[in-house]
Amino acid sequence: MAGDIVNLRQFRKKQARTEKERQAEQNRIAFGRTKAEKSLTRALNEKASKTLDEGRLETPATTRPTDGTPDGEKT
Repeated sequence: MAGDIVNLRQFRKKQARTEKERQAEQNRIAFGRTKAEKSLTRALNEKASKTLDEGRLETPATTRPTDGTPDGEKT
């Protein structure tokens, strides 16, 4: 009927180690890239952005109407 006796201090330490290992794994994935990999990713992103901008029909407006109506129309 009785469960296993657990030392809470050891349990907390084990839980903390597990949490730190999980965080370390996420950091290795997020930050553990070489300089070459980072520059390749940056170049690919810039190329994709440039390609997307080349297909744009209009250039984005530099100013936006402040009254909330499209193109600053008064109704």
